[in-house]
Amino acid sequence: MTAASSDEREGVRAAQVISLGVLTISSERDGNLHTVELEGELDLATAPDVEEELERVEATDAEAIILDLSGLTFIDSTGIRLVLATARRSRADSNRLTLLRGTAAVQRAFEISGVEALLSFAD
Repeated sequence: MTAASSDEREGVRAAQVISLGVLTISSERDGNLHTVELEGELDLATAPDVEEELERVEATDAEAIILDLSGLTFIDSTGIRLVLATARRSRADSNRLTLLRGTAAVQRAFEISGVEALLSFAD
């Protein structure tokens, strides 16, 4: 057990911001809830960094994970694939993930690709 994981269990807040130019990832743990907020463009160039952060968060003992897409201005098929894969992993592992809807343009991309019905968005 690392010192960080011990602190997280004791309710200490932890936050991290990763700026990739066209995408900012804000990752914050507050008790048993971990929120990952995305702002900007989720595409082929930025998806690997988002995936790495989500996998890092999934490996923790957080009881709930929120993926906040409300700050996205654009998502391509790579980003959609990433969200689908994250949701699939969550269903196989205690279903800890909650998705917050993106902007109208982002939600339209999910709709056009035919996958919106496969994802559970919190309203």
